[in-house]
Amino acid sequence: MCGRYALYGPTSRIREQFDLDHEFDFAPHYNIAPTTKALVVHSGSQSVRVASLYRWGLIPVWAKDTTIGAKLINARGETVAEKPAFRTAFRRGRCLVPANGFYEWKSVQETGHAVKQPYYIRPRDEGELFGFAGLTERWVSPNGEEIHSCCIITTAANSLMMPIHDRMPAILSANDYDEWLDPANTDTETLRAMLRPAECGDMIAYPVTRAVNSSRNDSSTFVERV
Repeated sequence: MCGRYALYGPTSRIREQFDLDHEFDFAPHYNIAPTTKALVVHSGSQSVRVASLYRWGLIPVWAKDTTIGAKLINARGETVAEKPAFRTAFRRGRCLVPANGFYEWKSVQETGHAVKQPYYIRPRDEGELFGFAGLTERWVSPNGEEIHSCCIITTAANSLMMPIHDRMPAILSANDYDEWLDPANTDTETLRAMLRPAECGDMIAYPVTRAVNSSRNDSSTFVERV
C-alpha cells in the first residue's frame, strides 16, 4: 500500500515535470497522510493539465457519507477497472499524484522485539519527482456540499521494495502522462499496462526517523537518512 508520502517541490519542478502553466495552491509537506489534502494533476477543460488540492481517500459517488474515504486511500492496479468503488473513476477520473518520495515500514528486530522501521523511497536523482497513478471523484452530500477526493493506485513491489513491503505506488513514466490523463482514452488494457512496478534502478530507499510514524508530525528531517 501507500499510506504516507512527501511533496516539497520546488514549485518550479512540479510545473516543469507535469507541464503546468498556471498558479496552484502548494505548501511543502513531508508527511502527507490519508484524509488530508493531496496535490493532484488532472485534465481540465480543453485537456489542459490542472493542479488541484483533493482530499486523500476516494469517496465514490454512491457513498452515503465521507467515512468510506478513509478506507479507500489506495486502489489495487490489478482490479481497479472492475471494483465498484473505483471503476467509474478509472474510466473518467484518472490523475497524477506528484511526490518527492514515499514512506513504507519494515518490521525489524530491536532488543528482542519487532518494531516498525520507516523507510523513505525517492528517485535516485533527487531533482526528480514521482508521478503516482491516481483516481479522482466528485461527491455531493445530501445538503449539497461538494467534495473532490482522490486515491493512489498500487502495484506489486519491485526488487528494491520487496525486502520492505510487497506493494508500492504505481509510478508512471512521463511518457505515459498524456495517455493516462486523456479522458477520451478508454483502452483498459493499455491503461492497465502502465500500472507496473517502476524500475528499481531509478529509485533509492533508506531508513528515516521514527518521528514520521505520527501523522501529526511534519518536518524536513523526515526525508533524511538515519
